[in-house]
Amino acid sequence: MPTYITLWNYTQRGIEHIDDSPNRLDSAIDLVESLGGEMKGFYLTMGEYDIVSVIEFPDDDAAAKAMLRIGQTGAVEGETLKAWPEAEYRDLIANLP
Repeated sequence: MPTYITLWNYTQRGIEHIDDSPNRLDSAIDLVESLGGEMKGFYLTMGEYDIVSVIEFPDDDAAAKAMLRIGQTGAVEGETLKAWPEAEYRDLIANLP
């Protein structure tokens, strides 16, 4: 399954309701799973971004649906990157035209 790395920041609303954050995470995990995905990693981070998530989805459509629904909560804003693992990277490079 394709991998998606999302760099998240809490919005003002999200930080004001930080105590609800674990429940929002549980809801996000349920949403990901309902779309056939799997949360592979979730990290609270220090620096430019507040959270980093690593999620596998069956396809781009499922990833987009999840990111739109999570963004709709208004608690976080994210930037999603599609990622290729090392084996796929090596295959891509080996098969460049």
